[in-house]
Amino acid sequence: MKYLNGDTAAFNTLVNHWQKPIHNFVLRYADCPDTAKNLTQQTFIRAYQRIRKLDNPTRFSSWLYRIALNAPTTGQPDEFAHRQGLRAVLGRALQEVPEQRRVIVIIKEYQGLKFREIAEVLELPNNTVKSRLYYGLKALRNRFDQWNVTEEVVWYDA
Repeated sequence: MKYLNGDTAAFNTLVNHWQKPIHNFVLRYADCPDTAKNLTQQTFIRAYQRIRKLDNPTRFSSWLYRIALNAPTTGQPDEFAHRQGLRAVLGRALQEVPEQRRVIVIIKEYQGLKFREIAEVLELPNNTVKSRLYYGLKALRNRFDQWNVTEEVVWYDA
């Protein structure tokens, strides 16, 4: 808990632990790896600047993902189109899912957060998270069916 008092060494320990998961999260949402790297850095800078405002240290991960989610992103709706192979298919399909559902699909499927944790990050009721995940995955399945792509291959490759 030393990080709450501005201890940079303690905060660096948190950065070392959370940097890869946060980077992977924003990489799925950003338009390119360089943007994801910058957003990851911005996330930790903002977290450090606001660490004293963290009310409940046991919810640090939810708080940090929320900061990452609110980091400004750039790119076009087709931002994943330039990628090759099955990752490009998944990226394009994800872009066609409404943002409220897409964010939940990304957090759940790529970060493995529990419904409760996602609800905390997004400040939504648990059932809303479940509903948006259901309809987000349904939209992806429909798109995969239209493109004759099997879901298992796409998720395995991503």
